[in-house]
Amino acid sequence: MSEAKCPFLHGAVQTTTAGNPIADNQNSLTAGARGPVLLQDYQLIERLAHQNRERIPERVVHAKGWGAHGTFTVTHDITQYTRARIFGEIGKQTPLLARFSTVAGELGAADAERDVRGFSLKFYTEEGNWDLVGNNTPVFFIRDPYKFPDFIHTQKRHPKTHLRSATAMWDYWSLSPEALHQVTILMSDRGIPVSPMHMDGFGSHTYSFISAEGERYWVKFHFKTRQGKVNHTNEEAAQVIGQTRESYQEALFGAIEAGNYPAWDLKVQIMPETDAEKTPYNPFDLTKVWPHADYPLIPVGTFELNRNPENYFTDIEMAAFSPSNIIPGIGFSPDKVLQARIFSYADAHRYRLGTHYEALPVNAPKCPVNHYHADGPMRFFTNFSNPDAYYEPNSFSGPKQAPEYREPPLKISGDADRYDHRAGNDDYSQPRALFNLFDEGQKARLCQNIAGSMKGVPEFIIERALSHFENIHPDYASGIRAGL
Repeated sequence: MSEAKCPFLHGAVQTTTAGNPIADNQNSLTAGARGPVLLQDYQLIERLAHQNRERIPERVVHAKGWGAHGTFTVTHDITQYTRARIFGEIGKQTPLLARFSTVAGELGAADAERDVRGFSLKFYTEEGNWDLVGNNTPVFFIRDPYKFPDFIHTQKRHPKTHLRSATAMWDYWSLSPEALHQVTILMSDRGIPVSPMHMDGFGSHTYSFISAEGERYWVKFHFKTRQGKVNHTNEEAAQVIGQTRESYQEALFGAIEAGNYPAWDLKVQIMPETDAEKTPYNPFDLTKVWPHADYPLIPVGTFELNRNPENYFTDIEMAAFSPSNIIPGIGFSPDKVLQARIFSYADAHRYRLGTHYEALPVNAPKCPVNHYHADGPMRFFTNFSNPDAYYEPNSFSGPKQAPEYREPPLKISGDADRYDHRAGNDDYSQPRALFNLFDEGQKARLCQNIAGSMKGVPEFIIERALSHFENIHPDYASGIRAGL
């Protein structure tokens, strides 16, 4: 609509959502100075009705978040491993959106709590959006997605007390030894980064690279902070929270506003497809890492965050990241948790934001989008440039499939069954290797943090947990017991 058609469009006149000018924005319409409010005051009704709808459901997990816009730049050639155009040439730049978050905390939680941090990136590539939805840890608490709802219940509030429950947390962990690797990271010095800028990020899952020749490689993504890894102790975090619950937002927003743009280096681990059959560990197990000695980090590029959102709600709260957003040259793996997230993330966004969540400006690809999805609530756009081609196949030159983008098949065999993911699995070696990397001070703080988190937990649960820490290393268990 032109300014000539709507004189209020670019002027200073306040209007209703339909564009009608508002003459009085201070007083409701009443029958006399003391009389009742009239139902015909449509402006009052509009304002109150909209306020009732200003909130959308917060994310079940990763509710509290901080984010910004930025740019990814390729610095090294990896075209031998992937045909993804985002990595097509050195110097190539791609816009992106980053969102960092805590996992367990609600929308009003304090930023500086001990928790895993989400590390999500949306790359707006010419082949569509690529979302890498990870954490600041290379592993997670589960290896089978069936257990994700149960695990998250232990991190949320008790249904009777409506309080966080250390008993539920340690009861679950002591019955789920696959969580020990992540627990060790969470309770270590890495558990409370001082800001989003001072932590690394990981894709965590195993993904695929597909080369131009159709060859598959397994890949893990690492983002190394250029600001240095800096963390709070429990005591330091308590002091910060006592002063502000918004320390991460203040730090990230303030740094970018001041022109101190934070940056991370993207590096990858590459595993030839057939190596997956030879490793002593399952390379698709989310509780395991790939040793760097076997699969060293290969530099790829760097990204910096250089623009704060003009509106936090539209750019960060309504941002929707999902592993299902993938581009040619990057694919999935048999990682069971990844397979479940491909469904659950997009499903959560359809519930939280609506059917057409990916048409919202912050989620919309910057390349052409051609699909046959029809109608639904809030259909505010059209992709039917040809109104006769609204189904497929059709005889009216509608969008068609492109077989050249087909991926090579995954080499997977076996019968469908509910396999016991704990049977025969070594859940102690990798946490032991991590524990042995710590110096004496780091070990002492780790054990003290775990002991402190067990306050109020029944003795039998503590003893069960200590038996697992004993299996990792006797000093691990004895250090926790001393702290208790």
